[in-house]
Amino acid sequence: MFRLSKSIRLTGQDRNAVIAEIKVHSPKHGDLLRDRDPMDILRAYENAGVCGVSYITEPNHFKGSMDLLKKICKETELPVLRKDFILDRCEIERTAEVEASAILLIARILKDKTHEFVDFAIEHGLDTVVEVHKPQDVEIATDTKTKIVGINNRDIGKLEVDDGSVEITEKLSPLIPNKFIKISESGIRSLDDLKRALRFADAVLIGTTFMLSNDVERTVRCFVYA
Repeated sequence: MFRLSKSIRLTGQDRNAVIAEIKVHSPKHGDLLRDRDPMDILRAYENAGVCGVSYITEPNHFKGSMDLLKKICKETELPVLRKDFILDRCEIERTAEVEASAILLIARILKDKTHEFVDFAIEHGLDTVVEVHKPQDVEIATDTKTKIVGINNRDIGKLEVDDGSVEITEKLSPLIPNKFIKISESGIRSLDDLKRALRFADAVLIGTTFMLSNDVERTVRCFVYA
């Protein structure tokens, strides 16, 4: 499968590097699928020109599953990012086994284990997105071999009660050396948010805004080609 880091770098100036998330449930909004087939959402994302797809496998708050991740990976040639609260190296092995392209590793959770988990993921052929939300997270992330740093505009400790603000990307991006690919994650609800984020990041990751749309492909196209 195509590498997420390569896909972001190759996205041309004719479109924005948008990673679109297939999100079946939200702690704040509840059921996001609304009787839609996740594969139809995937096709809409592909048709709209996104550079990658994200999926949350966490089962309790987000109703995710490894089975659906495996199906997504099988059905698309786009790079697929697995998002979850990864705490065990066996989850990295499971991610590689279903042929995902990348895995999210949260610096706030892993702390001094982040370096070890990044190395292990790279050994298993995965790109890593090391997620940060505060300056101390940036110090951890930039001391690893990751190619990608994700700036989460939401506080994961509050799940989705925190709506997030692109201001977090604006504050943290200058602390991250330019050798890293920067992704602004979450809290991007409008084209104005998108444009603000892309002044400081190479790519954006958007889920809820797309999943709430009644015309997913059209909405995503607006963000990709803004």
